[in-house]
Amino acid sequence: MTELQQRIIARIQSEGPISFADYMRVALYEPGYGYYVSGTHKMGWQGDYFTSTDLSGLFASCMGRQLQRMWEQLKRPHPFVVLEQGAGRGHLARGVRAWAETDAPDLHAALDYRLEDIRAGQDARAAETGANPTGNEDIILPSVMLSNELVDAFPVHLVEKRGERLYEIYVAAPDGRLVETLQEPPDRAFEDYLDRYRVAWRSFSDGWRAEINLDALRWMKRTTSLLRRGFVLTIDYGEQARALYTRERARGTLLCYSHHEFNERPLARTGEQDITAHVNFSALIDEGRRHGLRLNAFITQRDWLQRVGIDEELQRLQMRDYAASVTNRASDEGQISLLRWRSLLQGVSTLMDLSGMGNFKVLIMRR
Repeated sequence: MTELQQRIIARIQSEGPISFADYMRVALYEPGYGYYVSGTHKMGWQGDYFTSTDLSGLFASCMGRQLQRMWEQLKRPHPFVVLEQGAGRGHLARGVRAWAETDAPDLHAALDYRLEDIRAGQDARAAETGANPTGNEDIILPSVMLSNELVDAFPVHLVEKRGERLYEIYVAAPDGRLVETLQEPPDRAFEDYLDRYRVAWRSFSDGWRAEINLDALRWMKRTTSLLRRGFVLTIDYGEQARALYTRERARGTLLCYSHHEFNERPLARTGEQDITAHVNFSALIDEGRRHGLRLNAFITQRDWLQRVGIDEELQRLQMRDYAASVTNRASDEGQISLLRWRSLLQGVSTLMDLSGMGNFKVLIMRR
């Protein structure tokens, strides 16, 4: 039993069962103990999971190309403030800056790329409170609010269908161990949430489960409040509501990750494994519109990479950095270059694979 589990059990024994959303918030963000705030972050090949920036530097190059287009559409503001939320190790920021310095010097001169790091729990708490977590007043007018695999890490409420009602899953601690228990919600907020997106949950079988991410709505509200004129760009795995909440997905989408393996036991190893759920993009789009944004694009990561010119980036890189793989392939230098080129192509293939990361969704909204 982890120390964080012991703390949660003590709290439950003192105060009573807690909602799964409260449990997930503690498991991920409890200061000094939560998964995202205790020691080294678990990203990368040596950690629990990897992101697009681990697979290929071309992801950052494509993001640079996207930001350049946005900069042009906004009539080249100077400074051009980009605020990346949930920036983690900062790989995307470094990659974008490096690409701009080499390939878009005018953009590089204007670019003011800033970070908010979810490791300190800042983004999740700001989603609740509407606060500016950095405390810097000069960041309240960014031109682009950017996030990559952020919203899936917000705490979610779990619901389960019983008869004609949705019951909320709570976490209890009988006999000193964490277990699930069902409680009837005080109102019909969760049912109203699914009804808003025309999810036919009443026709589903008893025991059907789903995740409801209310923090995502608070996050979008806060994000729009920081954006006077510009874009919101968020990338994550998920679907629009009617494709996400289906009869076939009877156990929802909640998964835990550790050492590049997944499981469905969120009450185990509390604070030592990641917990995520697919994003309801219909909720983000509707909330964005409610606060004055309009939809610019909602496409797969594969289509987005193609749209911003990943093929052009590949051709340019091959001629600049891997030319020997074409012009002098029979030599030792050419063979080494060819192996490196094929490795690059493999990473790009994974980024664009529709059975995996290629099916991530890219949402762009604009004010």
